Amino acid sequence: MTLDPFNIVFYAAAAFSLVTTALAITRSNPVYGLLNFVLSLLGMAVIFFVLGAPFAAALEVIVYAGAIMVLFLFVVMMLKLDRNAAARETSWIPRTIWIVPILLGAALGGELIFVLLNHAGGAASRHVVVSPQAVGIRLFTTDIGAVELASMLLLAGLIGAYHLGRPTKAGD
Repeated sequence: MTLDPFNIVFYAAAAFSLVTTALAITRSNPVYGLLNFVLSLLGMAVIFFVLGAPFAAALEVIVYAGAIMVLFLFVVMMLKLDRNAAARETSWIPRTIWIVPILLGAALGGELIFVLLNHAGGAASRHVVVSPQAVGIRLFTTDIGAVELASMLLLAGLIGAYHLGRPTKAGD
């Protein structure tokens, strides 16, 4: 089995996404977990691009890594009521902790530049590019069950967030 450059980028982006997802899960500070999860979503965007779905890659960056994660970050940071948290966290966290995220981000950026340069050169002509129309047709015909399941899961998360965030009464 020979590995062409696109397979190498695919596996590297997959490993990147797995590592950053594991970092997101294991962080005790929710802000750092969310920032690692943003890196994981960017890795998934590279995977979509390599697989021939640039539209899905753009949606991944714009919708998930952009809008939703920024919203989560704002909510988490707004719920932080302690005014001295920044000073306390600065004393807890050494500056060397940023080395791993910087190296992972640089590796992902290098992969993306490599894929874009080789894609523009015509090296990816054997790959099939999926159009936005094909994505929509697939989502709302054969995969409608998965779309509905995802919408129910999001609704359950919304109800759970409301339940956990509602003000408590004296009798509760």
